[in-house]
Amino acid sequence: MNFIAHSKAAFAALALAASPALFAQDVAVRADTLHTMAGDPIADGVVVIEDGVITAVGPAASTPIPNGVRVLSAPVVTPGLIDAHSTVGLAGYLNQDADQDQLERSAPIQPHLRAIDAYNPREALVEWLRGLGVTTLHTGHGPGALVSGQTIVVKTVGNTVEDALMVERAMIAANFGARAYGREGAAPGTRSKQIAMLRGALIKAQGDMASFDADEDEDSPARRDLVNETLQAVLAREVPLMITAWRERDILNALRLAEEFGIEVVIDGAAEAYLVTDQLREAGVTVILHPPRARQFGDLENASFTTAAALRDAGIPFAFQSGFEGYVPKTRVVLWEAAVAAANGLGQQDALAAITIDAARAIGVEDRVGSLEVGKHGDVALFEGDPFETTNRTLGVVIEGVVVSETPR
Repeated sequence: MNFIAHSKAAFAALALAASPALFAQDVAVRADTLHTMAGDPIADGVVVIEDGVITAVGPAASTPIPNGVRVLSAPVVTPGLIDAHSTVGLAGYLNQDADQDQLERSAPIQPHLRAIDAYNPREALVEWLRGLGVTTLHTGHGPGALVSGQTIVVKTVGNTVEDALMVERAMIAANFGARAYGREGAAPGTRSKQIAMLRGALIKAQGDMASFDADEDEDSPARRDLVNETLQAVLAREVPLMITAWRERDILNALRLAEEFGIEVVIDGAAEAYLVTDQLREAGVTVILHPPRARQFGDLENASFTTAAALRDAGIPFAFQSGFEGYVPKTRVVLWEAAVAAANGLGQQDALAAITIDAARAIGVEDRVGSLEVGKHGDVALFEGDPFETTNRTLGVVIEGVVVSETPR
């Protein structure tokens, strides 16, 4: 591609990345099979989107399309896909220091690091995922530290983080197990030290919270401690602590910590979750499950393609994620990961739910996205057949009424 053609392509990509609110249009999407995720699939179904919001859903025979509305058609249509945990936008495709902001190694506990300050909506991986039907990302700081920072929820559009933003502080990312040990000679170096350090930080935050309650000068700038303030939000159940825990003992450590402090915990990764389904169900936690095809070594050596089905059978809410990849292209695709679970006991509908409505519930945005229902955002993915058949391409993507992709992928 010559420079002029490359420049035109770049400008076109930037135009598609702009905020949907700037270009919201009226559009209808018609499908041979419409998966609303709010009921059974609809044969010959229609979704009508006006001003970025869904205004009608149903069979084509009884769902009129307003005059003048652009109509898109596809064999299969689903809600826009949701990646329930990613580092995309902080971790970039170049895999160089300049585009790797998902981990700060200077201290083991840094819950005050904001994803909003590091997210790059123009990252090429964001556009790539968007073209494959992913319209919502829960992304932020990644593995490698005991508490690595905060996460956000964004749409896969926008020239600025404000354009894309749905939830500014979605969760606080913590990591248990060998993948979050400090460098040689640095703490934490064992699981016991990990839990002791995090317990100590939470106890300190509790104590400072009580001190503030008794201090008339609690607004004094000299008293502010960003680490404590963030952990106090966790203690107050204002924000969940997402703990990446792969092995059985790490999962149980996370549940024990949640019970001790009365905090909301989301279990992430969970390679050995099938060993502790009773405890997970009793604790009432949500699991953001590892990508089934994640390389099975180290803390993932006992991972299984059938874990999703085991969680479903045990009545444990879960969703799929792309997770963190330390090698290029730096991300997986939840559509393809869910397909593996679908073929290994989960089935098509439950696998699709785990990257749409169940993923929306897992990250707290089910009131806006995850299903095709009146009043929700007009986020739609169009496919040329069964989405989990990898030879079937994504034909188009709509985000809040804007056709952001029409290139088959």
